[in-house]
Amino acid sequence: MSKNKIISIFLSFVFLFSCSKEVEKVSIINETNQKVEMISAYQKGMGLMEVGDYYAASKKFLEAEILFPQSEWAPKSVLMASYSYYMQNYYSLAIQNLKRYFQTYPKDENKAYGHYLLAMCYYETIEGEKKDLAPLILSKKELNFIIENFPNTDYAYDSKFKIDLINDILAAKEIYIGRHYIKKKKWIPALNRFKNVLEEYETTVHVEEAIHRLVEIYYKLGMEEESLKYASLLGYNYNSGKWYEETYKIFNKKFEVSIPESKKEKSKILGKIKSLF
Repeated sequence: MSKNKIISIFLSFVFLFSCSKEVEKVSIINETNQKVEMISAYQKGMGLMEVGDYYAASKKFLEAEILFPQSEWAPKSVLMASYSYYMQNYYSLAIQNLKRYFQTYPKDENKAYGHYLLAMCYYETIEGEKKDLAPLILSKKELNFIIENFPNTDYAYDSKFKIDLINDILAAKEIYIGRHYIKKKKWIPALNRFKNVLEEYETTVHVEEAIHRLVEIYYKLGMEEESLKYASLLGYNYNSGKWYEETYKIFNKKFEVSIPESKKEKSKILGKIKSLF
């Protein structure tokens, strides 16, 4: 996930925070020393972040929250600290900070950004379909929450795109596990994994292989009717891909047993098999 996109969304978020900065400067004289110190710490954090010193910035933002936790700037400071952690790749610290933000400031108006940043922190911890995907599921949960609760925001629009990417990784995981079961000749668990790809991740690129694997397993189990059903589904939707050819080979083996090997006869066989699709 490119952080350039996160930064662009973040900048629009920062703009909301900075619009009242001039008003705050005018009113500083009338504020208590505590609030003056809090605003000073917050502004120093912003300055440090602008020059790329996210480590120092995170400390200043947390300092600002501690100085005046009942201020409207306190939840903003927590979010800014979380973003600073995110930019340093300290995802666990960012997640911890964001969870505290939701618990401490449940009515804050910037919750949509908080959920979006939390989703991105979970997402960034994924290393591939062979790894533990629990954080990815948590990321998807946060993104769905944004779409359902903040549908008219930029966060919701971007969340829809990221959910597609997440589904692709989750489907890849199912394929990976299904292949493992095939190697172990555990046909039923394998079937369940590939069926899940069709049911839960039907818009991903992994559907084609999942259908082929169902054809393959049902054929091995002697359930030709089921095998042909999925073969027809594959041929109808993906009749020019790699997995169509692999499925074709499965049925071709069947006919080779009893049909002559001449090119003419093979041509007839091809026609019969293709008619299944």
